[in-house]
Amino acid sequence: MVQSSIATKSQSFDLVKAEIEQTIRQAEACLGRFQENRESGEDLQNCVDYLNQLRGIFILVELRGGILLCQEAVAMANDVPVGANDDKNILLTTLSSALFILRRYVEYYHQQRADHPELLLPIINDLREARKEKPYPESCFFDVDVKHRANFGFSLAITPVEGDEAGYEVYAQRMRLMFQIGLLGVLRERNEAVNKKLIGRAARGFARLCNGASMGQMWCLLAVVADTMLDRDMAFGKARKRMLMRVEKYTREIVYVGKVATAKDAPDSLFKDLIYLLFRSGSANPEVAEILEAYQLAPSEYPEVMMETHRKRLYGPGADVLKSLSDALQEELNQLKDKLDIVERGIEPDIAELSTIAASLESLSNTLLMLDLKQLSGLAKNQAGKLRLWEAEKRLPSSDELYVLADAVLSIEEAAMQMVTRGITSETDALAGVKVSDREQSPYRREAMIVVADEARGALILAKRAITAFIESDYDKMHLANLPATLHSIWGGFVMLDDPDAANVLQRVAVCIQEKLLDEREPPSVSVLEALADALTSFEYYIESIGTRDDRNMDLLKLAESSLDDVGL
Repeated sequence: MVQSSIATKSQSFDLVKAEIEQTIRQAEACLGRFQENRESGEDLQNCVDYLNQLRGIFILVELRGGILLCQEAVAMANDVPVGANDDKNILLTTLSSALFILRRYVEYYHQQRADHPELLLPIINDLREARKEKPYPESCFFDVDVKHRANFGFSLAITPVEGDEAGYEVYAQRMRLMFQIGLLGVLRERNEAVNKKLIGRAARGFARLCNGASMGQMWCLLAVVADTMLDRDMAFGKARKRMLMRVEKYTREIVYVGKVATAKDAPDSLFKDLIYLLFRSGSANPEVAEILEAYQLAPSEYPEVMMETHRKRLYGPGADVLKSLSDALQEELNQLKDKLDIVERGIEPDIAELSTIAASLESLSNTLLMLDLKQLSGLAKNQAGKLRLWEAEKRLPSSDELYVLADAVLSIEEAAMQMVTRGITSETDALAGVKVSDREQSPYRREAMIVVADEARGALILAKRAITAFIESDYDKMHLANLPATLHSIWGGFVMLDDPDAANVLQRVAVCIQEKLLDEREPPSVSVLEALADALTSFEYYIESIGTRDDRNMDLLKLAESSLDDVGL
């Protein structure tokens, strides 16, 4: 029955495909004429009429994404007045982009025979945001009834927080700080793996604070979502960032209102967004499957990794194109560096070689200009001009001049490498204005940092195992005997690398283990053990970015210090 319906839908689309493409071209032509002549109200109205015509066709062939896109595009066009000034340029540009994406989506549907309206949601939300309207959530096209709440915490083994009201408040503040650091990292797009771990750990902490109250269900679900996003390497788009910002207000209520805030329930829309992420993940993990089964769902056959691949076909060059472009640029740069190396070494110096290097830089400048990397293009062109000048003066460059030239080449090389992971952006172009000495550390220092980070990871794993054995053996201190000395050796590595903040945290942890676990006669309190666990975990997340291109997150060190401060360590 379903196959018959799909076949009928495809046949209906084939009948009107040519008309759809013709109507899109007519709408684009009318919009183009209006952009050139803002007094041409007839062209603007014709564009609106064509969009309404497209919407009617999409209703007939049941293309949900096309229907909503045309609806938003009509609303956008109606907001543009005849004689529009430059302040309406953003509306016209976004509308033009929407028509381009719509044409690409029609081609995509014709090839795939599958309607995935989620692919059009980014451009639909761009239209709404340009009109100052609230964007649609990521689960806009997801149908599920979330009024009943499944048991989201069945796999988390949540235990309530022990202690009095003051201890409850301190723990809540620490969990909120942990969530905020994770959220800030998401918004700044820094080390997503660490951010997911922080958000998941904070969610478990708030679930403990809720202790079975209504709000605890949302926190348990968020913990599962964070773990799943980490496991499936799911990225944070704008919609997901907005969702986390909604969640943050509930952390504020728990901190400032107290236990009363845990009795309220999160809205259905938030549960729907979170369940959608589990559905879209494609994960077959037991905890995910259990939750989806409770809503009569199965993991999507069109998971996120596949959706991202298909989306790249609609929006700009794909990763394969960028990789090929990056490889081609780096190959040319390698040849250029070899030539510079010959000049620097003074091996059979030839003034004519400067002309060859200048020609290579001019070619690179033209390529970068075509990619809209104007600053980098100007940098290459400027250095080519200097080489032409040195050739005319019949002299080789001095050491300082050669270093400036090498710095420019390395900046372009850095941009070429960034294209693969970050695309062609303004941040990539901005590398032209940053000296390599300010951006890159020496390879020897970087290698030393990687070694210290590896040693620190090993020490932290040893510390967590030793503390676990200490607790399970009824507080046998023999398990902890070597820990302070081990941590002190790692402390020395961070001192040598001029990272006093990290060294200070390690020193405090070592002192805590010595004074609160080894020297004390009585068993440590639960709050002390929890604070120590949070400090070790925060430090572990901090060292994950050492030796990588990500900036180290100093907020994680502050979180570790705050955890120790909370219990007077």
